[in-house]
Amino acid sequence: MVTIAAKGRAQLGNRLLDALPLPDRRRIAALLEREKGEHKQMLYGPGARIEALYFPVDAVASILTTLSDGAGVEIATVGNEGMLGSPVVLGSDAMPAREFCQIQVPGEVLRMDRGSFEEVLSRDSPFRNVIQLYVQALFTQIAQQVACNALHSVEERCCRWLLLTHDRVQKDTFPITHEFLAQMLGVRRASVTLAAGALQAAGLISYRRGEMIIVDREGLEEVSCECYHLLRDEFDRLLGPTASKAAVAADPPRSRSRGGSPAKRGGQLRRRTANR
Repeated sequence: MVTIAAKGRAQLGNRLLDALPLPDRRRIAALLEREKGEHKQMLYGPGARIEALYFPVDAVASILTTLSDGAGVEIATVGNEGMLGSPVVLGSDAMPAREFCQIQVPGEVLRMDRGSFEEVLSRDSPFRNVIQLYVQALFTQIAQQVACNALHSVEERCCRWLLLTHDRVQKDTFPITHEFLAQMLGVRRASVTLAAGALQAAGLISYRRGEMIIVDREGLEEVSCECYHLLRDEFDRLLGPTASKAAVAADPPRSRSRGGSPAKRGGQLRRRTANR
């Protein structure tokens, strides 16, 4: 656990915090501790009291809800565009009775104790404005994910999840198992295996031994449902575009995979899906 000095790096690596004016960001930095989030680490259990809030840097966490049979399904994903512990913003001091939060992709998080967070939230207008805008965007994500899970194919949802995770970790390779991805999407593991196999056959991803590799991001965007772009644009509207999106706008990438254009591969993938 490393405390961040107020005179430290101008950029903290979390888009919410980096959206603050520099003087505010430096004051906030003095209240943060840098920690390593481990795979499947439980940050908050169901109904647990929230003692600290977390701002992911390159870690990715999921907020999940459980049913009476113990099954869990993801209701939101949080990475460097957000924070964990949002019930505190709404005046609560604990997680809802059936919701929990755990790390899905290991990486760095910035920790702030709840007392410090509540104090800064009450007196710092720029910080409060950014946090409130994030909570609005989180509600949008949850609502869109409900619609996506009900209306879109497993392949489209898988692409949406992989793209959002790719944005957050900012690297082409990250750990994930089919079992864990199935829980995130609320489907059977066999369905994820089929979807990942189709994406790999199309040259969009590579998967081995619990490691996901994004081979052709442009192709994934072509196959993904509209929800990815809607969610990305909502967060970009509030926080500004990610560095990767700005780079793409300046220099559109060429496809790195074989087998034709992304549009052609996307159409082939959708036809294979429809014929199964």
